[in-house]
Amino acid sequence: MLRIGQIEYANCTPLYYLLREQFPCTEYEFVSGVPARLNAMLADGSIDVCPSSSIEYAIHPERYRILPDLSISSDGAVASVLLFSRVPVEELHGQTIMLSSESATSVNLLKILMKQLYSCSCRYSVCANSISDALVSSPAYLLIGDAALRASMHESGLMVYDLGEIWRKWTGLPFVFALWLCRREVADNPCLQELSRHLIQAKMLGPLHFERIAQTASELSWISSEQLLSYWRNNISYHLEESYISGLTVFYEKCFEMKLVTAVPPLNFTSPQGL
Repeated sequence: MLRIGQIEYANCTPLYYLLREQFPCTEYEFVSGVPARLNAMLADGSIDVCPSSSIEYAIHPERYRILPDLSISSDGAVASVLLFSRVPVEELHGQTIMLSSESATSVNLLKILMKQLYSCSCRYSVCANSISDALVSSPAYLLIGDAALRASMHESGLMVYDLGEIWRKWTGLPFVFALWLCRREVADNPCLQELSRHLIQAKMLGPLHFERIAQTASELSWISSEQLLSYWRNNISYHLEESYISGLTVFYEKCFEMKLVTAVPPLNFTSPQGL
């Protein structure tokens, strides 16, 4: 039985929906959670494979293998990794920015942007409060996933910075927020190899089914089907082709420059890329 981490965010809904609908999943056990929790479960062996924060791979590349041709990325605005601020971003120098507790990659991306792009030295503090409560004591708050989507629909009077869009304008490259990682010990498991093939097929089928999935998705309790469909079509990408790998490598290089990781890791895939 292969234990698969399932991120409970709208950005992953189509992929898991089509995996379950189009392919036999009798050999899979799905374990739900937010990225930070699933990162920890993958690290301690509680699950075997999941879309995991790309920074997790850079910190412990010896533990993992990357499933080829798959990611959770954006080539421009991502719409769900957002910095909400009461002041222009350039005025955050010396200030404390509140951070979502649910992600590590987006936090490190923010630190790079603030330091290298905006020349701002900031302090950072993890926060689980609502955006309105967090912004009482801090001028800015980083939210990711569904929380960011929700806040962008309801908050007004704040400046909103989309980290995917800023990265694209700065580097000219896509940003890879998550890689599909498996524990090294299961990399050669035939069940894992079959999952990899099915996920790539589900990724390719996605655009043909987005509209249908958007009509019945559980996210309709807080977002319209039109907004959900736009998010999947215009913001989220599941690709990991050459330009995405280049963007990932640049991110790792910048993490190393800022001593957020100890080295730029080699990219070790479960099988030859593209196969």
